[in-house]
Parts: sequence; C-alpha cells; structure tokens
Amino acid sequence: MARIQSIRGMNDILPTETPLWQYLESRVRDVLGRYGYSEIRFPIVEHTELFKRSIGEVTDIVEKEMYTFEDRNGDSLTLRPEGTASCVRACDQNGLLHNQIQRLWYTGPMFRHERPQKGRLRQFHQIGVETFGMVGPDIDAELILLTARLWRELGISDALTLELNSIGNSESRSNYRQALVEYLSAFKEELDEDSQRRLDTNPLRVLDSKDPKTRELLVAAPVLSDYLDDISRSHFNGLCARLDAAGVSYTLNPKLVRGLDYYGLTVFEWTTDKLGAQGTVCAGGRYDGLVEQLGGKATPAIGFAMGIERLVLMLETLDVAPDNQPQADVFIVSVGEKADIEALKIAEQLRDAMPTLRVLINCGGGSFKSQFKKADKSGASLAIVLGEDELQVGQAAVKPLREGQGEQQLVALTELVNTISNNHF
Repeated sequence: MARIQSIRGMNDILPTETPLWQYLESRVRDVLGRYGYSEIRFPIVEHTELFKRSIGEVTDIVEKEMYTFEDRNGDSLTLRPEGTASCVRACDQNGLLHNQIQRLWYTGPMFRHERPQKGRLRQFHQIGVETFGMVGPDIDAELILLTARLWRELGISDALTLELNSIGNSESRSNYRQALVEYLSAFKEELDEDSQRRLDTNPLRVLDSKDPKTRELLVAAPVLSDYLDDISRSHFNGLCARLDAAGVSYTLNPKLVRGLDYYGLTVFEWTTDKLGAQGTVCAGGRYDGLVEQLGGKATPAIGFAMGIERLVLMLETLDVAPDNQPQADVFIVSVGEKADIEALKIAEQLRDAMPTLRVLINCGGGSFKSQFKKADKSGASLAIVLGEDELQVGQAAVKPLREGQGEQQLVALTELVNTISNNHF
C-alpha cells in the first residue's frame, strides 16, 4: 500500500526544528507584551465573502490563491489567506471596536495556493499585529519602533531595510490611478501579461510588477506622492519626523503599494537581500476604511504581519540562532521493576520541588549501557542511577555526565531531592 505524503507546500515542522520556532515566538511574545499588546485567537476558516470584500475581488489572492470550498450546507468557506480581515470580523462581532482602543496580536497558519519555493509555502505561518481606534501617525511610528526593537533583540537588524510610502486617501489614489492609467495605456502592448490585466482592474498593482521591461517603463511614470492631499502628506511627514527622532533609518519607496485593496495612507515593508527572491519578512500599513467596508462603524486602524518561516530562515542564514536546548537537566536510569517504579516516584518528587527542572526517565527497559547513551544524548548534566543493589540499601547513585561537575556519589533516597536541589540546580 502506498504511503500517504503531506500536501505539497504544507510542511511538517520536526522536533529538531521546533526549538527555533519556539525561541522566535517567545521573543516576539515578550516584545509585544512589553508594548502592551494582547493576544486574540480566531478560526482558520471564514465565509469567503469576508476576504472578497476586504482583500478585493480582482487581487491575485482572491482570483487565484484562496483555498475555497462549499461545506455541507452549501456555504462558501475559505481557509484564511491572511489575518487582518478575520481580526476585524472578530473584533466587530464581539464589540471590541466602537469608541475603544485595541492593541492586538495573533499567530497561526495562513493558506494560499502559490508555487512552493524556499520561504514561500501553501500553508505558512504568520504573527500579525492589529491596532484600532488611533488616528494619528504616533501609532504608525510605535508599530515600526516595535518591529525595529524585535530585530535588534533577534540580532538581525543589520540585514533588514525599512521601506516606507504613503498611498494617501481614496481621493488621492483615485486621481493618481487616473494619471497612471493614462501614462501606461500608451505602452500597454509592452507591459507583461499580468500588468496588462491589472491596468483595467487594479492599476496600482502594476507598480509592484517584477517584470524587467515593465519596471523600466515605470521609471518615468507619475509618482503617487505628487498626488497626496494635505492631510495625507501631513500624516506621512508626522510619521517620518517621529522615526527620525527615534533614530530609525528608512528608505522612501514611491512604488510600494502593498497587494491588498484595503490599505491607505502609511504602508511599509521590512526587506532583506539575504533570502533571495523572498525578500519581505514583515509588512503592513493603515486600513482606516476596512471596518466600515465590512459593515462596522468607521474605525482608524493599522497593523502588520511577519512570516515565521522567513524569520526562521533569517536566524539560520545569519547564524544567530541559539543552540538547541537540551531535552533534560536530569536523566533517571533504572533497571528492574522495583527500580522503574521508584524512578517514576522520584521524578515526580523532583518536579514538585523544582517546577522548572526538566526530568527525563528511561521508559522501555534496556541495559545500563544503553540507558547512559540515552542520558548523554538528552543533554542532561546529571544522571540518577537506580538498580537493585542501590534500592536494597535505600540509596541512589548521582552521577555527573559532564566534565568538571565532580564525582559520582551515593545519596539516601530520603535526601535525594534536597541534595540535587541544594547542590546542582
């Protein structure tokens, strides 16, 4: 019978890999907590209409990439391709938005049917941050400062560049869209196929084209910043002034528009040249109109998302990942039925006395020699050895497993927990 394999682009994360994921997630959780952000969790499946109305029906995500299906009731459902729309839906449904300020974060899998490659999967994982109820550029600056602090604490800040732009309000974008279409229409036959299609449906997305010929044509195209209204320009200048005051370097990128329809005003990306084609590790922007677009009351909002797979790759590529944590501090070796029972009892006593102590006991039998191999592989610094001879005299052998930790000693079972607690951990 043929083995069943995982779905292409949906990878297993193995025990040798999860410690690095846990390290990254814990550092992110710590930084977010220090800035006063609270975690929110929502389903991975939503009504398809949520993403059509938020992301935009003529985006690549909705047109080509979503995992959409009908359930048994005939409802069209979609595995979430991103988190912002779900977060807005959850907050509005549960009364968290009107006349309130929220600083929220979430983590979990997202799903897009793309061509799998390094740093780009069909099931990928993100950490997202969303804020609601704050209208000024100060919250824009806070989010960017928060990410900058995280990069410093992870040791990857030197490999990342902040790209920044303002895409203005809807009126600014409408005026710019008209000028851009007018300019590009003269070169329509020279544009790549995707850009020709976008010219009629979502012309701002042409600015994001990777086609060399199209990018060459865009050099002389109108620039969005020339079409910003006074309010949009003032907001962006306020953000830049705050980043300058905080010493955060950035590059102004007038062609940065982001791929989702709901963005307006500030957009930003943290990019790197260390991961090949997949250069964006964190991106976001303001979406002040999205809550109202989804049926709620008008609410200012800004957020970002970072790809966990890409950040893990960054840590590995730059060799700043911490060494793997040992499985255990103490490994209990036991031979014989009575010794095995005593090992279980001692392990629980140690865990009661020292809640952070990692205690691993041998299960499944085996000789002393084979168990000591397991103890060494576990990374434990100490072994407790229980055999028939030791039990007959009410003792256990405490054996250091690493150099410079002293000699093996016999300890009474009644004193074992105190001895290990006082002298070793």
